[in-house]
Amino acid sequence: MKKVDVVLGLQWGDEGKGKVVDVLTPGYDVVARFQGGPNAGHSIHFAGDSFVLHTVPSGIFREGTVNIIGNGVVIDPVILMEEISAIEAKGVDVASRLRIAKRANLILPTHRALDAANEAAKGKSKIGSTLKGIGPAYTDKIARSGLRVGDIKSADFEAKYNTLKGQHLKSLKALDYEAEFSEYERKWMECVKKLSDFEFIDNEVVVNDFLKKDTAILAEGAQGSLLDIDFGTYPFVTSSNTLCAGACTGLGVAPSRIGQVYGIFKAYCTRVGSGPFPTELFDETGEKLRQVGHEFGATTGRPRRCGWLDLVALKYTVMMNGATSLIMMKADVMNDFDTIKVAVGYKVNGKIIDWFPYEACDTEIEPVYKEFKGWKCDINDIRDYDALPQELKDYISFIEHETGVPVSTVSVGPDRDATIFRSL
Repeated sequence: MKKVDVVLGLQWGDEGKGKVVDVLTPGYDVVARFQGGPNAGHSIHFAGDSFVLHTVPSGIFREGTVNIIGNGVVIDPVILMEEISAIEAKGVDVASRLRIAKRANLILPTHRALDAANEAAKGKSKIGSTLKGIGPAYTDKIARSGLRVGDIKSADFEAKYNTLKGQHLKSLKALDYEAEFSEYERKWMECVKKLSDFEFIDNEVVVNDFLKKDTAILAEGAQGSLLDIDFGTYPFVTSSNTLCAGACTGLGVAPSRIGQVYGIFKAYCTRVGSGPFPTELFDETGEKLRQVGHEFGATTGRPRRCGWLDLVALKYTVMMNGATSLIMMKADVMNDFDTIKVAVGYKVNGKIIDWFPYEACDTEIEPVYKEFKGWKCDINDIRDYDALPQELKDYISFIEHETGVPVSTVSVGPDRDATIFRSL
């Protein structure tokens, strides 16, 4: 019997998951998103075109592939329908390829207002929220008061909506926050009606039935492992479990049904928003990574913070996810560096440690670096691993040795075909 393979980010998000899923999907019949919301932005580039997917799984452009939005995802009907319309404009029959879990929670217009109100109340301690209502929607889910996709077709949907809206308005009043969302609410209701034309499913039953039929399934994570609500740099994290374990709860599959775990990481590090970033660079090197790598948020457009690869953090996320193979992204961004550094330890309170500490948000961390010679050549057109410069292969070998996991794939450009698959 087939197992569910999982692809997820091992850093702070923006690792390039969209491209990887798009490249991997020819080997899968089903692609399923298992957590997160429209705060995610998965970029896909092919045939001279670019797409940014926020809620729809990244297999949507592959004909014959079933795409499932799982129960662990939170959905804003406005953003989802806008995304669907943009995909349909490219000639894709989305309705025939997309399934939506009945148990997925909805993001209400008032969730967005609450998100803004809560962020404003934090003052200088802002999390860096995308203000799309994800946190408040997950809060209602845990508080057992949320609206779910399956409620859309119930006779008392409007009453349920108004009840939850009323609770939110009381909270907004207590926060002394005024919000105007009537126009968005009107649009939201229109999109809810349009959404009801799509197929809503009991995804836990459907996914396990697919497994019984030996169907190949790829579970797609959003954000990154260091943003996990439990094991990330709390409180500067997202509101869901971004680790491999989240695929079990976000799709309704048993841990024993998990197969390969593809861990994606950039050849360097980036982060959007607030929170600790031990290897962050504030100099010309950091700016060079940002400009060459086009490091601006796919969802927010915000410039990403950039720095050297953090091997301490990478080993931490490899461990927690049980990664079986690694996928290195954006190696080509570092084509023109004389020296490349990798953090192999942290100096904390005068002591050197080699693990990711609980106190990461409250303690000054000084990275301990190992230096590598840069490859100083253009690798964008290379498609054979053996043809890569020795300096890059040495860099990859060191990462493999330290993590204990092979690097199976190297991305050397944004397009689908700019990918090197390595025989191991």
